Amino acid sequence: MKAAAAILVLLALCAPAALAQAPAAAAAPVTLDFEYFRTKVEPILLRKRPEHARCYACHSQGTPLVIERMSPGATTWNDEQSHKNFDIIRRVVVPGNPMRSRLLLMPLAHEAGGIEFHPGGKHFLSQSDPEFRELVEWVNGAKAPSAGAAR
Repeated sequence: MKAAAAILVLLALCAPAALAQAPAAAAAPVTLDFEYFRTKVEPILLRKRPEHARCYACHSQGTPLVIERMSPGATTWNDEQSHKNFDIIRRVVVPGNPMRSRLLLMPLAHEAGGIEFHPGGKHFLSQSDPEFRELVEWVNGAKAPSAGAAR
């Protein structure tokens, strides 16, 4: 009887410490959604901004991050080009961690948490900019609504 009581006391003392050291369940890895990229992110790369060039103007040529050039006369990318852009852009993204993703840090004002220098200027003056928020959503794993979803 004393042995059983001693075991219960030992368990009562050790269990909280063992539980505290147990690793937390790993969160599912964040995946980047191609359709969200195509419908929400690519338009940001093409949008004209006052006093700045479109991202596409510089990033379709002569920068370390070069996205696909659009076909002559096109106003957006075709499916194959969009898939290539997705592969290119995701190299500068840390899924689930927007503030470690160069896609967001380079064009974000330094005062707002961005990298100090971006040759194309600072397109986002704050982290509350709607386009910046759209990019954050994608990096955090947002999915495009499915084609069959009710509108």
